[in-house]
Amino acid sequence: YLGNPRLVGEHIRHIAYIDNQVVACLGWASAAWKVKDRDRFIGWDESAKRTHLHLIANNVRFLIPPWVTIKHLASKVLSLALKCFSNDWETIYGHPLFLAETFVDTARFKGICYQAANWLRVGKTKGSAKRGNTYRYHGQPKDIYLYPLHRNFRRFLVHDQG
Repeated sequence: YLGNPRLVGEHIRHIAYIDNQVVACLGWASAAWKVKDRDRFIGWDESAKRTHLHLIANNVRFLIPPWVTIKHLASKVLSLALKCFSNDWETIYGHPLFLAETFVDTARFKGICYQAANWLRVGKTKGSAKRGNTYRYHGQPKDIYLYPLHRNFRRFLVHDQG
């Protein structure tokens, strides 16, 4: 329903296979700029966010084709992707990631696969989307889920030391 996005900035696409058959596709891109509940969860002020936002990636797309009907596949694919995508990101872009984020449209989905893969629901968006350099209110708030990729992620995201 979202279509195939033109991912801008830093991004990675992953395809999951079982026996040479595509069973899932994931898209990861640069983190969203204005996410109040995420920033509060991390403990960011504007200066820390400006300095460290590139250390977060956004799961912008996650698709399991409708003909694939394997139980628990979604949470398993998410778990496996999270184990490798930070290393992939560092290989390509030269810096690690410490947190993953995603937004779940609760009018369409419940976020169960993210919950099953141990993502943390930290709040809701305001229901706006960035279009160019402005934000447009569309009235569809989304649940915000985060996944720490390092035990001490806050130390790396809030301070300049590890």
